[in-house]
Amino acid sequence: MSTYAIGDIQGCYSELQNLLNEINFDERRDELWFAGDLVNKGPKSLQTLRFIKALGVNAKITLGNHDLHLLAVAKNIRPLLKKDTIQEILAADDVEELIDWLKSRPLLITDDNLNFTMVHAGLPPQWSLENAKEFAKECELILQSEKINKLLAEMYGDTPNIWSDSLQDYAKQRFIINCFTRIRFCNSDGMLDFDTKVAPGKQNTSLIPWYSLPNRKTKDNKIIFGHWSTVHIGNEKNFKQYNVYPIDTGCLWGGRLTAMRLEDEKVFSVPSEEPKFYS
Repeated sequence: MSTYAIGDIQGCYSELQNLLNEINFDERRDELWFAGDLVNKGPKSLQTLRFIKALGVNAKITLGNHDLHLLAVAKNIRPLLKKDTIQEILAADDVEELIDWLKSRPLLITDDNLNFTMVHAGLPPQWSLENAKEFAKECELILQSEKINKLLAEMYGDTPNIWSDSLQDYAKQRFIINCFTRIRFCNSDGMLDFDTKVAPGKQNTSLIPWYSLPNRKTKDNKIIFGHWSTVHIGNEKNFKQYNVYPIDTGCLWGGRLTAMRLEDEKVFSVPSEEPKFYS
């Protein structure tokens, strides 16, 4: 049995199939971890979602910002955006089944035997891994309850942008979701910056990638994350020194779709079929 972590797909179904062929995926014995953003912006979101759902126990998923956006649109909480490509999902005969399945996915996956944790975007420096597990579960339970619509409505926004033990209710849950699905840069105090989306090294000098903050409480935990494809074209290439494994390699933008086998950390990738957006 092998376990593979796969980066952001965003509806790039053909590349996913190519990648599964590359790793010789066997659904009878292998397990796939998906780092979130299964859908949106790419050409085949419906096929992607149906395929991953059909994998059953062989697939584990962490929710990404585009997955949560799909939930919010499906629940009539938010409007479709100009560049969204989730319309086919919303019009599908099995849309309710797909949405029910998606809202039951976690924000964090961890495996003590493999010694890996996966989130979509990252973790703030103030949280230990135990904190992260607790806060993920808090939001997951709401997403799986009758309170889901209220949380989907309240999760949008950039504040609060720094952790405090005094945070409560939807302000707390908004911060939690923003960390799991949107974080890239912080300042030295751990204050989140949501405006800066450049590659590391091109940001204002007051900002630091979340994973390289020296006081990060999860620095001894091996963290897999997606979300930030341009992290690979920045000034930092030795991510293992921070115990992090970024696996979004920009398939949507003409890059590659990447998988890492967790048992030996071997990396596999296939080229994108989408137009080249950056190099």
